[in-house]
Amino acid sequence: MLPLYPEIKPFARHRLKVDDVHDLYIDESGTPDGIPVLFLHAGPGSGCEFDSRCFFDPEKYRIILFDQRGAGRSLPHGELRDNTTAHLVADIERIREYAGVDEWMLFGGGWGSTLALKYAQTHPDRVLSLVLRGVFLGTEDEIRWVYQTGTSQFFPDHWEDFVRPIPEDERDDLVGSYAQQMQGTNELKRMAAAKAWSAWSGHCATVQPHQRLIHHYSDARRALSRCKVGTHYHANRCFLEADELLTNMPTIRHLPATIVHGRFDMVCPLENAFRLHRAWPGAQLFIVRDAGHSATEPTIIDALIRATRDMASRFEEQFGV
Repeated sequence: MLPLYPEIKPFARHRLKVDDVHDLYIDESGTPDGIPVLFLHAGPGSGCEFDSRCFFDPEKYRIILFDQRGAGRSLPHGELRDNTTAHLVADIERIREYAGVDEWMLFGGGWGSTLALKYAQTHPDRVLSLVLRGVFLGTEDEIRWVYQTGTSQFFPDHWEDFVRPIPEDERDDLVGSYAQQMQGTNELKRMAAAKAWSAWSGHCATVQPHQRLIHHYSDARRALSRCKVGTHYHANRCFLEADELLTNMPTIRHLPATIVHGRFDMVCPLENAFRLHRAWPGAQLFIVRDAGHSATEPTIIDALIRATRDMASRFEEQFGV
């Protein structure tokens, strides 16, 4: 089973002011002249994680990471103004231009897969290929599955902790109720809600309990942005039209892609990947039989490393690596 590549430090860090409000954090690692790949983090609101650079051979890839608006090291932290999917797609294109990249590979899981698909459909001529994990298509049904009815049937114990910050008469729309909590002035209630929201994601993301991941998600600063920005996006159906990403698949059907999805993904059900694959028959679909949603699970890591290795072999002659 293939492990992550060893941790590496960036060879460059950047701040990119994209408008009057938002200042993005970007870093680059690996080989400056390598195959350019953009890592799109999950969330929304999470920021890049402790292992985000480690899915790529640093001798083959120029690895570009950025924290999306309101997330991670981008500023202002947790900011909702001018923070929509369209803004993020425009940011990605600004980063490509800033980095001097003509075409690049996109790598994203969960919300990162949503954003990768949306960017590729908007700028198909700028995309070499895609590697997607735990597909999320940004539909209302998917949002309701994880935050209203669906995932709760498999994690009823953790569901009780998730709904506890919300009064019983406000639980018919938990995403909306959490969003209201995050706009409140009681800091203790806001923090309790944020930690409950983030812990729920951590508990549901893996087949086996992963305490490091749960602790990572529950960090106070990260939990606040995950809950505040996440509820903002989910309450607005991710700023996408119904089935928009599947409807627009003809624009990118020619691009090479690998889809990795855990059979026991309780955050983004496997049906999501099947719907995408039916619209994209040329993409490779790998079902990981003993995994859930998280990119921290060993068999998901193995599948993703194999995918990035395969993509490197496809483009290494073009980039001379």
